[in-house]
Amino acid sequence: MSHVHVPTTEPIQPARRARPRDWGALAVLMLPVLLTSIDNTVLSFALPQVTTDLRPTGTQLLWIVDLYPLMLAGFLIAAGSLGDRVGRRRLLVLGALGFGVASLVAAFSTTPEMLLVARGLLGFFGAALMPSTLSLIRNIFEDASQRRVAIATWAAMFSGGAALGPVLGGWLLQHYWWGSVFLINAPIIVAFVVLAFVLLPESRDPSPGPIDVPSIVLSLTAMLPLTFAIKKAAESGLTDVVVLTVVVGVASVVAFLRRQRRLAHPMIDLTLFGNRVFTGAITANLLSLMGFAGFMFFAAQFLQLVMGLSPLESAVALLPGLVVTVAAGFVAVRLVQRVPVHLVVAGSFVLSATGYAIAAFGDPSTGSIMLAFAVLGVGIGLAETLTNDLMLAGVPPHKAGAASALSETAYEIGAVLGTAVLGSILTQTFRRELQVPSYAADTTGHTFETLGGALERAALFPNEVGDTLRASAIAAFDHGVQLTSAAAIVVALSAAWMSFRMLRDAPKH
Repeated sequence: MSHVHVPTTEPIQPARRARPRDWGALAVLMLPVLLTSIDNTVLSFALPQVTTDLRPTGTQLLWIVDLYPLMLAGFLIAAGSLGDRVGRRRLLVLGALGFGVASLVAAFSTTPEMLLVARGLLGFFGAALMPSTLSLIRNIFEDASQRRVAIATWAAMFSGGAALGPVLGGWLLQHYWWGSVFLINAPIIVAFVVLAFVLLPESRDPSPGPIDVPSIVLSLTAMLPLTFAIKKAAESGLTDVVVLTVVVGVASVVAFLRRQRRLAHPMIDLTLFGNRVFTGAITANLLSLMGFAGFMFFAAQFLQLVMGLSPLESAVALLPGLVVTVAAGFVAVRLVQRVPVHLVVAGSFVLSATGYAIAAFGDPSTGSIMLAFAVLGVGIGLAETLTNDLMLAGVPPHKAGAASALSETAYEIGAVLGTAVLGSILTQTFRRELQVPSYAADTTGHTFETLGGALERAALFPNEVGDTLRASAIAAFDHGVQLTSAAAIVVALSAAWMSFRMLRDAPKH
């Protein structure tokens, strides 16, 4: 039996039960969660219009999707540490205001480069939002059972935002230009800033130590190059640039970890990773989001470009799966009272693998995508609630910011890997399989890097010429979906095995 760290900070007296004001504070905390979850999914449904309006290359399109979660992941650890020091409520308000300005820049972008900058800014300010929401939940809800309900609500709001974003975005895309999807954020930010000062308590680490700038820099020089290397390797193989960025990233990771061991007040308490349950939970959290992001990357394009649905219709098609995801998070709270948590989390990944198998081997249709996403959603909902609860339960309240940052970092790295790895498999397969007749070739060199670009080109040719190109593009995309789904199945089943082994020592609920 491996050694399991047993927290020593649990109060001897029964934990204080939450009051009505505490539940009101939870409702306020859901607003920034809603902001970031909307921006994680709403752009997926605008991608077809972005490709035809701004005409990004295939690589730029991936970066437009990836840069937001990448910047979130890069700055989350620093933001969690900063919130512990300057105050979590204060950081939340500043992050919300910056998020609003970045949303305006994104909404009125006129070039792919401008949209990339805006997405980077959204990620930067989003990083100021997320760790503080979970850490405040950890401090507000002392009772374990109430905390699990609060975390289930937190996880459900991510899924709810993922559902609300595409529906609102789909309606906007049918009536306005694609940039309007970013304006959804404005009323949410106004409501949050006002209510935050009324209902949210301020909290911070009473003895946090100084802000460590070198650690912040090292966390960035680790995250950014390594994610870039993953993307470039999937596109063009092991090039000199890929090797160089891997070296920089790995060297930064080593330097960061060594520095954390030496510091009296590190940004990350590395002893947490000596706990198999904590390590298993954070890894499972990452892998579950990897599968979710990879599915969203191809599902929106398939429904709109292949099946011919409008943005709103495609959002509604995925809505049942997102509702199921929300429900599964609350079911998890009751389920672990009867079933060991390691079995529930392992089973959630088996469900995720089943969802991808339906997408890979079923007849390509709107119905098969809806069913696949619903099955996948059950797995995601179960895993997200339980893994976040396991991570937060093992840390004292005053260190909740750092632990929440680790949880959120895993979440965002999973989102990055979903589009960087699974999305790149799809993009690379599409490029390789697409057959372009010489008379339909385009001298710009970027038209046939995406399904949207290829179908737009096919529409310029009448009769069987365009039909042939369109059929080739759809066939290439379908083959890419199959290979992407196969890779996701391997990831999900590996995660199920890992969760079964590493979470067996988790405390019973």
